[in-house]
Amino acid sequence: MKNNIKVERAKKNITQAELAKLAKVSRQTINAIELGKYVPSTVLALKLAHIFEVDIGQIFSLEKSDWEV
Repeated sequence: MKNNIKVERAKKNITQAELAKLAKVSRQTINAIELGKYVPSTVLALKLAHIFEVDIGQIFSLEKSDWEV
């Protein structure tokens, strides 16, 4: 799964730590999501979309490999 969290953070000029505080998770969680090492829960993904005031599809998108079994 691809994500645009880093881009959205840059638009809002907030750090990983600030985003983590808003989303009530650790900075390490935000970092892991940005690096594609962690797939967030649906609730966390929706929280991030709400924080950035965008549709969830603007932050997260599936890659071809996500469809392969």
